[in-house]
Amino acid sequence: MKIKVKSLNETKKLAQIFASLINKKGLFVTLTGDIGAGKTQFIRYVLEYLNVKDKITSPSFVILNEYKSDLCPIYHFDLYRLEEKGLKSIISELREYSKEGNLTFIEWAEFAHDEIPQNAFKINVYYDEDNVDIRWFEFIENENNKDFIENLSKKVAQ
Repeated sequence: MKIKVKSLNETKKLAQIFASLINKKGLFVTLTGDIGAGKTQFIRYVLEYLNVKDKITSPSFVILNEYKSDLCPIYHFDLYRLEEKGLKSIISELREYSKEGNLTFIEWAEFAHDEIPQNAFKINVYYDEDNVDIRWFEFIENENNKDFIENLSKKVAQ
């Protein structure tokens, strides 16, 4: 499912709808796509909706930020600056935080190679070919997230 977003307000609305569908089982979400297209901003809006009180920042230089919420523990990885050696040093954390009961976001998941669980909820964020002010959020369906994407689609359409 692809959703066109024309502004930060539309990104915020999409993130709020996405967040409203997350339950205590958590979710393991990967985000890939163009640099600067809005991956971190989308996550920030999701976490704000989930009432995270901490300052929400990009983990670009620290690799991992941890947040508390009433829903479940939240982990936010950014793999952009990791090289193969660095990735090997955090593999156990990636596996641990993929377990049910955690909400985990992995930005630049394409750098994790085969270390991302097959059942991960994948989102690709990219610029529109004709207008850089427009972004596309592509939610990739798999057997584990069909209902989530169907509900997301219904709520977005309202």
